[in-house]
Amino acid sequence: MDLLQALIIAIIEGLTEYLPISSTAHMGFTAALLGMEETEFLKMFQVSIQFGAILSIVVLYWRKFFDFSNFNFYFKLAFAVIPALVLGYLFDDKIEAVLGNQIAISSVLVLGGVVLLFIDKRFKDPKIHDEKEITFKKAITIGFWQCLAMMPGTSRSAASIIGGMTQGLSRKAAAEFSFFLAVPTMLAVTVYSIFVKTWGKGTPTEMKGYEMILQDQDHIILFLIGNIVAFIVALVAVKTFISVLTKYGFKFWGWYRIIIGIGLLIYFYSAK
Repeated sequence: MDLLQALIIAIIEGLTEYLPISSTAHMGFTAALLGMEETEFLKMFQVSIQFGAILSIVVLYWRKFFDFSNFNFYFKLAFAVIPALVLGYLFDDKIEAVLGNQIAISSVLVLGGVVLLFIDKRFKDPKIHDEKEITFKKAITIGFWQCLAMMPGTSRSAASIIGGMTQGLSRKAAAEFSFFLAVPTMLAVTVYSIFVKTWGKGTPTEMKGYEMILQDQDHIILFLIGNIVAFIVALVAVKTFISVLTKYGFKFWGWYRIIIGIGLLIYFYSAK
């Protein structure tokens, strides 16, 4: 992976991490279309640059994250993230095995788009418009919905936002709680991928994520630039998404997923 490829992947991560269109799918498709070799460093890089996207949410909503008088906020996130942490750890190998199956991911992209087309019609009368009104039970329920995103192509954002709307949250409240929930979820995934997970397990080149990053100066530069770019792009993407979602709902994103998914299915089938 060269610098230009790393920049493109980081831009895709920043643009898509908080949109209901699956950042994992888009980074995978981009890497495949660029003809990038599916190395262990590339897979680790795609996960680790989520840290930059995490920081964008903390910066945008810093008053919420650093309001230490509101401990309920932290407790809700802590309980809501537990299902994803447990199931993610248990099914890590199975999830990684699907990451290279672009046809399966494209199919999920299309299916998720169809679901998004009907979300606005199904949940027309929200009762909750602020995070403070979310109960612990509702927070945990949203946390279980987030687990649907373990299938690459689903979108963590889409799963948790839909989960929020099933619990009576408005579009904006569901989206913002999805952002908040992403911070502990993605932070845990990033820390795991860098410091705990052994990449290339069973091969002569197996190593931890941080060992790959520190392996040479180029990897360090790619890691740092990737996170910085993902951070900057995510700042813009989040603000834009909230505005579009509040005004127009999920139809745009649903049709986007369907069109892109069908196009990619045709491409990957013809490339076989």
